[in-house]
Amino acid sequence: MRLTRLPIFMMAWVVVASAQAPARPAGEKLTADKEITTFSGATFTAPLGWSIVIAGPLIVVEAPEGDSHVVLFDSDAGAADAAIDAAWAAYGRGEKRTVRQKLSPPAREGWEEVQVYLYETSPNERAVVQSMARRAKNSWTVVILNGKQPTFEKRGAAVGLILGSLRPGTYRRESFARRKVGTLNAGRLAQMKEFVELAMKKADVPGIGVAFIDNGKIVYEGGFGVKELGKPDPVDAHTLFMAASNTKGMTTLLLAKLVDEGKVKWDDFVTKAYPNFKLGDARTTEKVRIEHLICACTGLPRQDLPWLFEFRNATAALSLELLGKMQPTSGFGEVFQYSNIMASGAGYVAGYLYNPRLELGAAYDEAMRRKIFEPLEMDSTTFDYARALKGNHASPHGYDVDRKQMVASMDFNYSIHPHRPAGGVWTSAHDLIRYVQLELAKGKLPNGKVLVSETNLLARRKPYVKVGAYGSYGMGLQVDNRYGTPVVSHGGSMLGFKSDIVFLPEHGAGAVILTNADTGGLLLGSFRRRLLEVLFDGKPEAVEDLAKGAENYKAVRAKFRERLVVPADAEAAARLAGRYTSPELGELAVQRQGTSVVFDFGEWRSAVATRKNDDGTISFLTIDPGLDGFEFVETKRGGRRALIVREGQHEYTFTEAL
Repeated sequence: MRLTRLPIFMMAWVVVASAQAPARPAGEKLTADKEITTFSGATFTAPLGWSIVIAGPLIVVEAPEGDSHVVLFDSDAGAADAAIDAAWAAYGRGEKRTVRQKLSPPAREGWEEVQVYLYETSPNERAVVQSMARRAKNSWTVVILNGKQPTFEKRGAAVGLILGSLRPGTYRRESFARRKVGTLNAGRLAQMKEFVELAMKKADVPGIGVAFIDNGKIVYEGGFGVKELGKPDPVDAHTLFMAASNTKGMTTLLLAKLVDEGKVKWDDFVTKAYPNFKLGDARTTEKVRIEHLICACTGLPRQDLPWLFEFRNATAALSLELLGKMQPTSGFGEVFQYSNIMASGAGYVAGYLYNPRLELGAAYDEAMRRKIFEPLEMDSTTFDYARALKGNHASPHGYDVDRKQMVASMDFNYSIHPHRPAGGVWTSAHDLIRYVQLELAKGKLPNGKVLVSETNLLARRKPYVKVGAYGSYGMGLQVDNRYGTPVVSHGGSMLGFKSDIVFLPEHGAGAVILTNADTGGLLLGSFRRRLLEVLFDGKPEAVEDLAKGAENYKAVRAKFRERLVVPADAEAAARLAGRYTSPELGELAVQRQGTSVVFDFGEWRSAVATRKNDDGTISFLTIDPGLDGFEFVETKRGGRRALIVREGQHEYTFTEAL
């Protein structure tokens, strides 16, 4: 929910940006996705709506906004440094920048070596600058990302298409399409459990709940590690974790059940089912059908800060009011844009259809309990925080500023409760695997009774919008076809909790994993890959992916830490006002605790560090465990002191309170 685990080429977007908007080249505007062959014979897919210019070894692919480029350049230089320098020289746009860090992710997709270069930038630039060099034999293919952060945020799936499809011309991807699937017998389960234990150590995760299903039957459920650092209580199969965005698939399962009951149709306009439904744009409101509520295809962008900062008195009704203020930033069905608040609206519309006389939140909770959780015997699964926290539950953990794993405050995680259809469920490995079992059984319970019809259950996997090179997003579920057999999955992320579900509908196999640390996000992709390796005797890549991913993540944090001043610089802190306000994000009180400076937003609080940026500005950054990553840039507005905070495509200003 809060932060999505990003692949290495996207990870720098959180901390990297570019100054000069590149000059717009004249090129062919693509009317469909198009496979392109580079000068050296490598291939990639250029996305619909983008423009492309090819000049010998240089290819410039420009986003529709005209302010961002993905550049490809082929070089026979002897080393990555020289190849990247040659690429920038040929591109001829963007100023010379200091290389902040070099990373070496695993070489995949036919490449023999990969180098990633991150550059120093300032937050007010709101941009992206990154280079990657990939070598096949004696030839380097360099990729440069150069442009504006809002565009890269909006067009992330298209950028993923380019980078995910890029491979040497002679490479043929590993496929499991005609390979016999193995059973999750004792030996293969032992391999998976061994991987989980290794992953805990590499990713520094205190506790994990996990379960596996094979041939439609649950073959293992259990726990590893502890529920909370410093305490001996072990995680078991019934330990509750926040599953975050894995709530979404269960919310659309409720909608499928209501479609079965004739209370609504997938193609009904939402305004017909719930007349008060409203987005910030009237034309988009009129287009939205029930099937679009969690399709990430309506053009509404991710806009999380308003609900992450202001939630103390929020209700389901206020969640829908917030949705009514949100504006689309792309065309309907044009690109993948993930919206948590839109998903929240889906659940509350479902609650209204279930019982229009109840308060929306209560209606949703009761509908999920009676129509989904109880039939699936998910007896511990709940949206009730008090109930969850009184029982067998895991505590959230996050790194402090010096990369020490610590128990994190739960305060921040209450932010999702008013919007819980998008990610507020507490569940266990024992319970969550029963939901996956229903997915694999196409809507049938273990006793043979139909809970949801096959037709409406499968409708949720319809490809509404592309995600990267091989995936598509349905209704709260993602389908990936890169290995020749569909893999359905979804991740979840809240502070100190990371989770994943994964299942292979053609083979009756699947798994769930729940973790109690932010670093749990590092192991989700490799866990998914390891399951495929074990089932299909695939190439052994997962262990290296995990190890290098964790190594690079820690290196990025360590490098970023070098420029932080902790506690916050006294001179900079002295310039702060005592109180700030934002129309969208509420109040901010600046407090002093000894030498530390604390930003208190009412609902949650964190100590802050300072960073002097290359453009001379000063940033204040939250640093409490799990809360690192919120950056406030010092400025002035109308003669008053102010702080600017940004996410993706949006910018918010806290102004000195009078």
